[in-house]
Amino acid sequence: MIETVAEIPSTNGALLVRLGGGEVLAEGYWLVADRQSAGRGRAGRAWSDGFGNFMGSTVVNLRGSDPLPQTLALVAGLAVHETVSAIAPTLADLWLKWPNDLLVVDAKLAGILLERQRDAVVIGIGVNLAQAPQVPDRSTASLNDLGIDISRDRFSTDLAARLGDAVDRWHYGEWPLLRQQWISRALPTGTLVSVKDSDHGTIMGAFAGIDDDGVALLRLADGAVRAIHAGDIDMVGTHASGG
Repeated sequence: MIETVAEIPSTNGALLVRLGGGEVLAEGYWLVADRQSAGRGRAGRAWSDGFGNFMGSTVVNLRGSDPLPQTLALVAGLAVHETVSAIAPTLADLWLKWPNDLLVVDAKLAGILLERQRDAVVIGIGVNLAQAPQVPDRSTASLNDLGIDISRDRFSTDLAARLGDAVDRWHYGEWPLLRQQWISRALPTGTLVSVKDSDHGTIMGAFAGIDDDGVALLRLADGAVRAIHAGDIDMVGTHASGG
């Protein structure tokens, strides 16, 4: 159920248009592009593509008993982490960064974008397989840079299987376990981070995991824990090593 196109403005955008027109897309269907001419990331940022990288989108159809839709970003991140880990089991310092990035040390390897259309959520995923795009003020990495050669089509198949399994578990009540698995692969608790908050400016504290709704928690210098519902979390200096 993986449809591949040579070039498209945005795989997410294409699926949103189809859903908006009344088309029903089954879970497990993927739209994957060789190139995107108008790809986008979270918060309206442009997403720079690169030939040989993975750029694809899929759909999750929401049910009344599901957890909060926002948690799907973490479920997708977990599936991306597991896919990369299976391909490169010796790759060290592979971290999930709330809410939607996969890092190697402190360099971005992959990103996730969620967009909702009625009772469906489109999950867009970009993974730097062959090359790392140049992004202002952000370090990037690719698997090829790290000496790991994987074809886009094989990666697509592996990711589709892992995300399909994770979404099934999410539907059927396993979010608490998925949450714990995400935490175990995230930046280590206690990592010093900063968050850009539209209301309070830059907030600095120690990463304290996520709550039951997938909201990031930050422990401030005075010991108080603040919930971060939106914003970009960035490591301050070098991150802590360890699990």
